[in-house]
Amino acid sequence: MDYTTLGGVALAIAGIVGGQLLEGGRIGSLLQTAAFLIVFCGTVGAVMIQTPFAGFMDALRISRWVIKPPPANLRELIGQIVGWSNIARRDGVLALDSRVNLIKDLYTRKGLQLLVDGADAAQIREIMQIEIVGYEERLRRAARVWEAAGGYAPTIGILGAVLGLIHVMENLTNPEQLGSGIAVAFVATIYGVGLANLVFLPVSNKLKTIVAQQTVWRELLLDGLMSIASGENPRITQGKLEGYLQ
Repeated sequence: MDYTTLGGVALAIAGIVGGQLLEGGRIGSLLQTAAFLIVFCGTVGAVMIQTPFAGFMDALRISRWVIKPPPANLRELIGQIVGWSNIARRDGVLALDSRVNLIKDLYTRKGLQLLVDGADAAQIREIMQIEIVGYEERLRRAARVWEAAGGYAPTIGILGAVLGLIHVMENLTNPEQLGSGIAVAFVATIYGVGLANLVFLPVSNKLKTIVAQQTVWRELLLDGLMSIASGENPRITQGKLEGYLQ
């Protein structure tokens, strides 16, 4: 669980609500259903237009990583690789065959299976590197979906403000409806800028960071498997891989 994200969301909401109360305003003034629908639905619609369905679903799927990122413990992975290296050096690479089915991560399982099947270091790099590149590119595209939402939201907020002002102009002879139209106009702008800078762009940037961490994790694993395939001493393998911890 990433408590930094939860703390940031709580602090942002507290700051906005607290500032509104300190200015003498009401919390209810910030709750405008019409403004929210205009900004949120307009932004999501714009993103869906520019994004293929698979990419859009990937963006939704990895959004949970902002709260609960996937494991990427490099030190733990190094320990696991050194353990495999010791087994391979003592009992041979085929002794790792019993470990393959115990691994849940598909990328790790594939790499270890290649090692057991007798692939050399060059073959392992060729096969696994292609998968790393595809994995990174797919997830970076998914993160950019949230970045695109952050670009559209403020503009859609301005659109909502214009719609609110149109409503005001249409009801100049009816003062009772002027207040709601003006409220929608200003709150739509707040929603657009707020969603962009407090939700969409931060989510995009955090996802990019997590994707980078996952890529490093896979590159470390690849280097470890290549070291085992090359028959390197486990101590040398460990020392080399610990360079990723800097």
